[in-house]
Amino acid sequence: MSDTTANLEMPYILPSQAQKHVTHNEALQRLDAVTQLVITDRRSAPPASPAEGSCYAVAASPTGEWSGKAGAIAMRQDGAWLFITPRRGWFAFFLDTQDLQVHTGSAWARYDALSGIERLGINATASGGNRLVVAGEASLLTHDGHGHRLTLNKAAPGETASLLFQSNWSGRAELGLAGTDEFGVKISPNGSDWLTALSIGAGGQVRTPLRPYARATRAGGSQSPVSNSLIGFSSLTLANGGVSLGTALPGGGQPLVVPVAGLYLVLLKVEADPAGAFAAAVQVNGTTTIASIRSADGGPPLQSYSAFSLALLQASDSLAIRHTGIATIDNGPDKTELAVAML
Repeated sequence: MSDTTANLEMPYILPSQAQKHVTHNEALQRLDAVTQLVITDRRSAPPASPAEGSCYAVAASPTGEWSGKAGAIAMRQDGAWLFITPRRGWFAFFLDTQDLQVHTGSAWARYDALSGIERLGINATASGGNRLVVAGEASLLTHDGHGHRLTLNKAAPGETASLLFQSNWSGRAELGLAGTDEFGVKISPNGSDWLTALSIGAGGQVRTPLRPYARATRAGGSQSPVSNSLIGFSSLTLANGGVSLGTALPGGGQPLVVPVAGLYLVLLKVEADPAGAFAAAVQVNGTTTIASIRSADGGPPLQSYSAFSLALLQASDSLAIRHTGIATIDNGPDKTELAVAML
């Protein structure tokens, strides 16, 4: 049987031993040293005036009273040094570096409680699907002297690397590489139906699939609108982003209806044979003029007129053409038409 314990090397009191208190006290000293172990610092030479009970990690090539004790813990006790051999897995708090360290079996190393953990919840509970969870009013990622980069990596083009924004746990917006290698911005009104608002291809081309734009015209042929009549359209040769035709107008055709509020570029083109003074104006809801053309008197047949403007339009605003004077209008694409595009 050994004379000391296996882990802390505390001496046993042997049968018929004299001065048993000496052995007992030595065991207590060792226990006092390693319980809630605090190490002042690492060094190779004993300090000049060590405090009673202070502990030191003996560094390589020790000198003086520590000679031959490299790697040991030196504890000052009763004016002498007590040397203890640390074991793998022992923890100690180092006062000089103000950190917790663990013994690897050969040296002390800073203990990182987070290294290699499978999940982490900060003020929340992490799960297998969400291995990192943070509950709080804000999170900050900042530089350490230079820049800072956050990387999202996916395994294959068909996978997703994105940032998802939710409202009460229901998705409303997502940006990143969602099921493709094109960078996209998606929106959802309900968390289940998703629309791509913007996408950027590998060549850097930017597309806005939901951007409202349209070209509105009437079927081919000519007409002579009644002066001061409000005329609409019969077809959209281009339509995107929810632009549509509204309810039929008394003067004929249907107004063009814009889907969302915003700044729009409005282009009016009229091909006409006026008989005297003639004007055509794009009006919003039949009242407000936002673009117009005008002819002072008659001229050669089939003159082409055009005008454009920028206009702030509201959702569901309707656009139609107010004709004033007498003229024969030539209808059809690239003849008489209205083009709008949200900027």
